[in-house]
Amino acid sequence: MQIKLFAALGLSALLAVAGCGKKEQPAPIPAPAAAPAPAVQDMVNVPVSVKAITLGNQLADGKVATPQSSFAPKDTLYAVVETIGSGKVALKAAWTFHKGDKTAPVNETTQEITASGPAHTEFHVSKPDGWPVGDYKVEIFLNGASAGSQTFTVK
Repeated sequence: MQIKLFAALGLSALLAVAGCGKKEQPAPIPAPAAAPAPAVQDMVNVPVSVKAITLGNQLADGKVATPQSSFAPKDTLYAVVETIGSGKVALKAAWTFHKGDKTAPVNETTQEITASGPAHTEFHVSKPDGWPVGDYKVEIFLNGASAGSQTFTVK
């Protein structure tokens, strides 16, 4: 009976020690893999497209010095068209005056460009005796199709 008692006590002690032991932590969940960086847009090996049209009354290094949408009557109005891609295209700027539901053409200019990557093409109009106060728009066409427009006012 002593052997059974020692065996029972030994088994109890073993279970007690095992129960007090350090529990194993579950393996940490790995962080999700970072998404691959987005591909840099190819600005050369694609057909020419208009990226932006910026208006202003002064240029600096072929770009609008200070973008604006409101002009004084004696300002020269500049529209700089930013393009990406490569190829030979025709860019046209069509300037119009708007009063109510009526539209009057102001000027149209077309430039043929041969692009080989990002480029800036400048269009401008001036009126020495001053622009009539009101609402205007310049629409840019790329090979005859509208590629965007900007509205502006003369105050």
